[in-house]
Amino acid sequence: MKTAPTLGPTSAGIPENLRSPKPAAGLTKRAVAASAAKPTPEFSFRLKPKDVARHLARFVIGQAEAKKVLSVALCDHFQHVRLSLAGDDAPFYQKQNVLLIGPTGVGKTHLIRSAADLIGVPFVKADATKFSETGYVGGDVDDLVRDLVRRTGGDVKRASHGIIYLDEVDKLATRSEGGGRDVSGRGVQTNLLKLMEDGDVPLISPNDVNAQMQAAMSAARGHSSAAPDTISTRHILFIASGAFSGMEEIIAARAGQRARSLSAATTADLITYGLEPEFIGRLPVRVACHALDEDDLFHVLRRSESSLTHQYVRAFAAYGIALTFEDGALRALAARARSEQTGARGLMTVMEQLFRDFKFSLPSSRVRRLAVTAAMVADPAAALRSALAKNRRPGKKTSC
Repeated sequence: MKTAPTLGPTSAGIPENLRSPKPAAGLTKRAVAASAAKPTPEFSFRLKPKDVARHLARFVIGQAEAKKVLSVALCDHFQHVRLSLAGDDAPFYQKQNVLLIGPTGVGKTHLIRSAADLIGVPFVKADATKFSETGYVGGDVDDLVRDLVRRTGGDVKRASHGIIYLDEVDKLATRSEGGGRDVSGRGVQTNLLKLMEDGDVPLISPNDVNAQMQAAMSAARGHSSAAPDTISTRHILFIASGAFSGMEEIIAARAGQRARSLSAATTADLITYGLEPEFIGRLPVRVACHALDEDDLFHVLRRSESSLTHQYVRAFAAYGIALTFEDGALRALAARARSEQTGARGLMTVMEQLFRDFKFSLPSSRVRRLAVTAAMVADPAAALRSALAKNRRPGKKTSC
């Protein structure tokens, strides 16, 4: 019988001072000024691509090509950032912003978040669908950069070399019908262009009335500060991703039925899909992530340091119940999750269905150990009745 993995993802090799802080509640000129008064540690980056790839392998199963491409792009970018902050800037450097293409639940977000934790830079994730063209209802893309500053508690210098991850960019390819003005796709792509290269974003949003009033009152009182009014996006790395459903048909129409892999997508294919040439041009590093098969899902449960098994071990341990998993059970769960067709997200669905009655009944029982077996996955109700019957008090009836 295999014992359960250790609780939760570890943070070995990530110094405490490099872990991304929790986001601050808000951002005002006063907060930025207070942060500016504190010295910011110099950014130090000495990782090599294989170091980054090894770290990513602890949390994300498979996706070897994506790990390699992402590791090289990250190392190139942050080596440039380190040299620039040391006064050795390269005036013609072009950022290696990244586009990840692949179905849902394959580890795209996990790759980026794990890399940001390792490097020790602030990280912001948002869905492209929340934004609209300026002047319309919806979020402003500049808020992505302001969110980086919030993540650092107002530390503009540290935020200026963070990572912004924009998911569901394929949804920006949707165009309006009937010739009306597009407020959800093309306009957002256009607004992102200045951010993805080298732009200056006001720290206070023009739509933030309260912050604007506070700044005006401070100026009226003569309270000036050396705090910056803007943040540069020159050293902020942008990573975009999307499922790009239907892209295989575009590739097949161009290259024939034998070329249906997302890894074969070209710039022309992405433009045909509906993204703007200028937008695609700002994402020069592109890599496809493959769908997870049953073996991948098994290893996600068995080997990943962020496996859901840790979450369930911890949940039962809170009630004094030791939970263990047999490999046969993990295989059975992986097979069921594969049929969900949602990648690793399917694991949560099948595990919640398996454990829902156990989590309800066992905390109030005398059960102190529970081994998850293939038989338990096949018939949870029978396994629960058996566990309760073996541990009930003499003379007391079993009740699920």
